[in-house]
Amino acid sequence: MSTDGTQLSLDDLVQRATRLRERAGVLGDYLDPPALERRVAELEERMGAPGFWDDQAAAARTSSEHSAASGRLAQYRELDEEVASLAEMADLLREEERAGEVDADMLAELADGLDRADGVLAGLEEARLFSGDHDAGDAVVTINAGEGGTDAQDWAEMLLRMYLRWTESRGLKAEIKEIQEGAEAGIKSVTLTVAGQNAYGLMSAERGVHRLVRLSPFDSANRRQTSFAAVDVAPLVSDAVEVEILDKDLKIDTYRASGAGGQHVNKTDSAVRITHLPTKIVVQCQNERSQTQNRATAMALLKSRLVQLELEKREAEAARSRGESQSIGFGSQIRSYVIHPYTMVKDLRTGHETGNAQGVLDGDLDGFIRAELERRARGGAPAVADDGEGAGKE
Repeated sequence: MSTDGTQLSLDDLVQRATRLRERAGVLGDYLDPPALERRVAELEERMGAPGFWDDQAAAARTSSEHSAASGRLAQYRELDEEVASLAEMADLLREEERAGEVDADMLAELADGLDRADGVLAGLEEARLFSGDHDAGDAVVTINAGEGGTDAQDWAEMLLRMYLRWTESRGLKAEIKEIQEGAEAGIKSVTLTVAGQNAYGLMSAERGVHRLVRLSPFDSANRRQTSFAAVDVAPLVSDAVEVEILDKDLKIDTYRASGAGGQHVNKTDSAVRITHLPTKIVVQCQNERSQTQNRATAMALLKSRLVQLELEKREAEAARSRGESQSIGFGSQIRSYVIHPYTMVKDLRTGHETGNAQGVLDGDLDGFIRAELERRARGGAPAVADDGEGAGKE
């Protein structure tokens, strides 16, 4: 005869299996496997046509779409079969329970299977949130210290550390392209690329102003300080994406890249700064080995920023057509991180919050990013109004 503990465990697992099947059904309605299968076949036919590789850029895009679509289809089919199998196992265990005996090994197998299937399903559910043209690609992330002096520069460096830890936990690759150190501590700004599946789609949820409230480690009176840093995110676009950039619109400066001192000091003007005069966008790079490489990287960053600017214009127009008055895109405050007088991180767009501020600063961002992606998918307006707290010591 099963114990009360086993009874409770089985009830919980049966409920989980039921919910999992319901979620898989909703996902199946969204993915539409028959339509996805037709699309895969269409792409395979295109890839088998003579001269397919004559246009390398177009061929690469088609191959990438085929790989993503066929992988998503195979993953869903495998998941659907496993969810059905787990539901059958749950029914069998329920029958065993009625007979007065529950197989503990099968119970453990069901629990393991549900955990595994839930992880796969969560990944596929997240993937449906990425519908933008650039969501699946890589990202260019820029962090700029805002109001708050040295505290703000330290805050910008804390954000950099947070994102580096988060990207590592997600299996993404982050590479710093340019960094400007603060005079006393922290950083004035940093630009990095984030590469991996859905890197731009994920990082785009972090675009905006981030606010930190804490006791200042740089103030002799240890007063409370509110600091700001802005995070800008742009898609790292490929050469196949056409962006018109006129030479007359560019101001290009070279300067000596900073080094570690001594023999490591760069003795040539290899660093490059490019200003796009019509938009006042400034990009720079000093981390490559030569001025030519730095210039090429800076131009790629500029191209990405211009694409992002166009995307933001479209977002703003779409928001106006929906009658939304809230500020969107770069420059809007999105999240508060409070370390004193209490600990809490709260997103002002979604209302998602946690009391584990240190965990967030250590890279636990998935909950915040997922909540924002789901808010966007629903077309929802920001959930929480800004409280208007300004910068400065208190």
